[in-house]
Amino acid sequence: MDQQAHPTKTTLPGIGTRHDLITTGGKHVSVVVGNDGKRHLGFHDPKDDDTCTNSVPLEPGEAAALATLLIPDQLDPVRNEIEIDLVTEHILITAKSPYSGRTLGDTQARSRTGASIVAVLRRIGATPSPTPDFRFATGDTLVVVGTREGVDAVADLIAGG
Repeated sequence: MDQQAHPTKTTLPGIGTRHDLITTGGKHVSVVVGNDGKRHLGFHDPKDDDTCTNSVPLEPGEAAALATLLIPDQLDPVRNEIEIDLVTEHILITAKSPYSGRTLGDTQARSRTGASIVAVLRRIGATPSPTPDFRFATGDTLVVVGTREGVDAVADLIAGG
């Protein structure tokens, strides 16, 4: 098994856990996670893996920031030549809306505007991916995703325009 891909883990009684990684270039790096939650980044002597030549103590925020920097960016598996800018907006159902008390299906929002109502926020919680029979109430907030034009068209539709 490749040690680069699978760091080793060693329990340090009374201290915590040491995670060791040998890089492709042969460098030995370790992270000691103390029982108190503190972390130390360690660098080892290439001739003696047990000799730590330098150690950097990391506060929790520093450890989190370093972890974020070390994670490679995910590649976008879908590449389009044409970029479409999508926006997300919250649209309130007011008492004046012709759709207050009516169902999502009644709006025909997607077929009329090309934008999608992807969730409904209500005081008691959120309903992700509402079905066509979901009934709107005054005070609901619709989460709408689409092009700028499509989202604007849903806002006009819901307002009764």
